[in-house]
Amino acid sequence: MIKNNIKYLVILALGLVACEPEFDNPIEESGNFTSGDADFSAYVALGNSLTAGFADGALYVTGQENSFPNILSKQFAIAGGGEFTQPLMSDNVGGFVEDAVNFPPRLVLAFDADGNPGPARFTGESPSTSISANLGSSFNNMGVPGARVYHLDFAGYATLNPYYGRFAQSPTATVVDEAVAQSPTFFSLWIGNNDILGYATSGGVGQDHNETGNVDPSTYSPAGLDITNNNVFAAAYSGLVAKLAANNTEGVLLNLPDVTSLPFFTTVPNNALVLDATQAASLTGFFQAVAGIVTAQVAGTGVPLEQAQALASQYAIAFNPGPNRFLLKTDVTATNPLGFRQMTEEELLLLTIDSAALAQGYGSVVLTPEVLQILGILQMGGTPTPEQGAMVIAAIDAIEDKDVLDSSELDAIGAARTAYNSTIASLASANGLAFYNVSRDLSQAANGGIPFDGGVITSDFVTGGGFSLDGVHPTPRAHALVTNGILDAIELTYGAKLPRVNPADFGTITVSNEVN
Repeated sequence: MIKNNIKYLVILALGLVACEPEFDNPIEESGNFTSGDADFSAYVALGNSLTAGFADGALYVTGQENSFPNILSKQFAIAGGGEFTQPLMSDNVGGFVEDAVNFPPRLVLAFDADGNPGPARFTGESPSTSISANLGSSFNNMGVPGARVYHLDFAGYATLNPYYGRFAQSPTATVVDEAVAQSPTFFSLWIGNNDILGYATSGGVGQDHNETGNVDPSTYSPAGLDITNNNVFAAAYSGLVAKLAANNTEGVLLNLPDVTSLPFFTTVPNNALVLDATQAASLTGFFQAVAGIVTAQVAGTGVPLEQAQALASQYAIAFNPGPNRFLLKTDVTATNPLGFRQMTEEELLLLTIDSAALAQGYGSVVLTPEVLQILGILQMGGTPTPEQGAMVIAAIDAIEDKDVLDSSELDAIGAARTAYNSTIASLASANGLAFYNVSRDLSQAANGGIPFDGGVITSDFVTGGGFSLDGVHPTPRAHALVTNGILDAIELTYGAKLPRVNPADFGTITVSNEVN
């Protein structure tokens, strides 16, 4: 009963999709460039997947080489910056040899037999990076995919996260202590997204520890599905800054963007239940029948008819020709005994939702011949049996919590991010550190786009140029944008004057049909 408009073909022009990001990006070396009051001779970068260069659902060489810390280090080199090393993966496939289930290869844009494009796992080569081989060296890029704020100072994190285990100096090392051991003269810190992101990408199935009041992160979801308590975040982040900024070491702190503005949450519209006039009338009639069945059931328990009708009226949903919002499963309560409602405008569907299921009635009604027969009885003025009434109600297939962010979950995410960003901004000011409001720029990408020499970066999935095929992590082009924002912040705080990079010199996504 719906038109499956979750396709990319209607918005995809191959001329807008770049191939592999470039490895070599020429830098203008003329001009009076200076480090100002900063010292870039030993730069270390701390953070999570955003710092590591994770993209397209995997960590791979091209993404690492086009991470913002690596791009930034090349600009620093013009004004005294030293060597910048990274714990590179072994290939451009991504994933680990030993565990392709939890660490699969990267995503590429592939086309099916009908010419429809979509993300698919690359199978043109096999992963060659070992999950257990330690690289035996310290690195300037200390970004660890999956890390939360309290992980960076957790002794033993290397035994829990193989990305860190690949380059940790010992099983009991901590990320921040290893960074400080390199005697950095400048650092960047971008951490905290994962303290919200896992909750968001799972549809809010985890716990909000600002609601529970739990301040013991050792008891949080091992899968990273919970929201970190604001006080835990503030204490952990303060501890990181205290260690990194000791001895007046200069650096830059980056705040957190609104994760719900990412393509992972904005690509599938919640009003994609597209109906013609006949379908709209049929679905409206179905829910009028549902309201009638509920009225009879409630009145049968002794509730006055008028009250039973008022309670059941919430299920008499009217549908119109054109786009309509899907139905959302909610808790069963005394005021909502069937446990569903129609989605509101601001609520979000996840990119991972089964679009084929949506086309078959997920989010609305799955009509079987038996249900249609019962509806015919109702249309003829007949009274269905309780069993038949139950079959009609069972045909309602509202969207599960795991596939959606509802209004309360969005409020929890927004409140945590606001608190985290307040902590970050305050610590930057208190320690005299540069501060980059990356949230502002990524918000602009989601609301009209950011122009650059050669085009516009938006957060549109596939075509926008800003986000990779996992719908969460930046493309090399977006990493170039972040680099320029950091350089602006460094110039404002330390007086450094360095050339900006041109985002047009950096790629976006990879097209390949070497997939299963």
